[in-house]
Amino acid sequence: MQWCRAFATAAGIDPPTDQEIDDLLALAAIAAHASARQSAPITCWLAAKAGMTMERALAVAQTIPDNGRTQ
Repeated sequence: MQWCRAFATAAGIDPPTDQEIDDLLALAAIAAHASARQSAPITCWLAAKAGMTMERALAVAQTIPDNGRTQ
């Protein structure tokens, strides 16, 4: 996570907390297992762009059906 801390510093923001990291990894796991692996980082970006809380992002992700890991 050192790279993430350095990126956050360079971006002028606080690095994620341990809980935020756990939540982001959970969100990424849902996306990666329900779809193509590339969906994981894009889903996290979409949640951030939408201004979602992690709780909301996780709740929304859990409502989207598994599409057989296709893109």
